[in-house]
Amino acid sequence: MPKVQYSIYVIELSKRVFTENSRFRAANPQFNGVLQCLYVGMTSKTPKERFLQHKTGYRNKKGYKLSSNIVQKYGMYLRPSLYNHIDPLPTRSEALKMEETLALELRRQRYAVWFN
Repeated sequence: MPKVQYSIYVIELSKRVFTENSRFRAANPQFNGVLQCLYVGMTSKTPKERFLQHKTGYRNKKGYKLSSNIVQKYGMYLRPSLYNHIDPLPTRSEALKMEETLALELRRQRYAVWFN
């Protein structure tokens, strides 16, 4: 059985998220409205499969929602140029660390970013 690997992905969000979602706005005081609003995540699926799960409000077999409300409402498309340089990671914990690292780096570049 092939070993699970985790990929980092970035989704561009509608800028409406910044005006309509106070938690998103509060998390991004550095945002000046010039660059885009983004969601950074990690997945054991392909980024495309994961994006579709977010958009359809995916729930697992136990009924737990595994999609982000922010992506479901505001997600527009994947931004591969912002994550293609990151190789798949062998463990979930490494992927979570990389997700945060990328999200904070994008915030430093003055994007508005949401991650879990």
